[in-house]
Amino acid sequence: MSQKSDFIIDLDEHHPKEETQLIKRKLKEKIGMKQLLGKNPAFLDVVEKISIISKCEATVLITGETGTGKELCARVIHYLSKRSPYPFIPVNCGGIPISLFENELFGHVKGAFTDAYSYQHGLIREAGEGTLFLDEIGSLSLLAQTKLLRFLQEGEYKPLGSDKILRGDARIIVATNMDLLEKIKKGTFREDLYYRVSVIPLSLPPIRERKEDIPILANHFLNRYSEKYGKEKLSFSKEALQKLFDYDWPGNIRELENIIQRSVIMASTQTLSAQDIILPGSASAQGKKRESFKEAKAKIVKKFETDYITRLLMSNRGNITRAACEAGKNRRAFWELMRKYNIKRPSPTFSS
Repeated sequence: MSQKSDFIIDLDEHHPKEETQLIKRKLKEKIGMKQLLGKNPAFLDVVEKISIISKCEATVLITGETGTGKELCARVIHYLSKRSPYPFIPVNCGGIPISLFENELFGHVKGAFTDAYSYQHGLIREAGEGTLFLDEIGSLSLLAQTKLLRFLQEGEYKPLGSDKILRGDARIIVATNMDLLEKIKKGTFREDLYYRVSVIPLSLPPIRERKEDIPILANHFLNRYSEKYGKEKLSFSKEALQKLFDYDWPGNIRELENIIQRSVIMASTQTLSAQDIILPGSASAQGKKRESFKEAKAKIVKKFETDYITRLLMSNRGNITRAACEAGKNRRAFWELMRKYNIKRPSPTFSS
């Protein structure tokens, strides 16, 4: 059992119920805020907004690129709110088949469809008075969007196969890495749903726009995984940190965490060097990036033309005019190919 769990159990044994709940809530608040690491002004503005957002009940739309920490921010909002004693239920909308979304969200009664042998609660019922976090909301079908909109408007739903209307009290937080306004223009996202879920928008900056936070985050992950894998306290060399700083991080914080985790696992010294940081596209990265058709073709053409021109020059003893004639090209075009591939003319005395 973790230290956090042990601490909560001790609280239950030594404090009255109401006091215990208050202490648990303060503990969750502290743990939640500690996850938000950084000093970038745009990021600190997000942190300040989270503190305010957690105190209200409005629907929140969190936007940001993949790996920027959208679910983490949703969890912190939940932990800082009065709903923290209740469940936080994350749902990956992109991972739910269109035909199952309604069943997952609202549940079903026995006999609602083939194989519905018993009653099943949906995620709204599971969340109770807690928070339902709908990630990748932009991937929902228009039909699923309609079902969700009805619940958001009325706070009511019916399990599949049931005539009974139930009320749901969960707070809804949604997130996406898509441009929902662009999807509205294309007709793939409902405009009325957009305005319903974006009462409070929260935009997370990518890590390339908060470079000053890279050392803070990198050291956080270094300490976490050093402890997890039983390594003695590790550190970064100046060159290693510079390498992390210079990289563009298309996968954002999630990619940074994975890179540091791998570096800790493979570390053979207490100080990680630049060579220990294996980034995609580097010479030491496992598995080189596959070439495109165009790149592969260009490489083959370059090798053929270089070998062919060199061979012609050798057989014609360095005489460019004769080599060009044999190749079916004029002298100028042949010379341009020589310059393109930096081919030197062999000595006229060279014999094939």
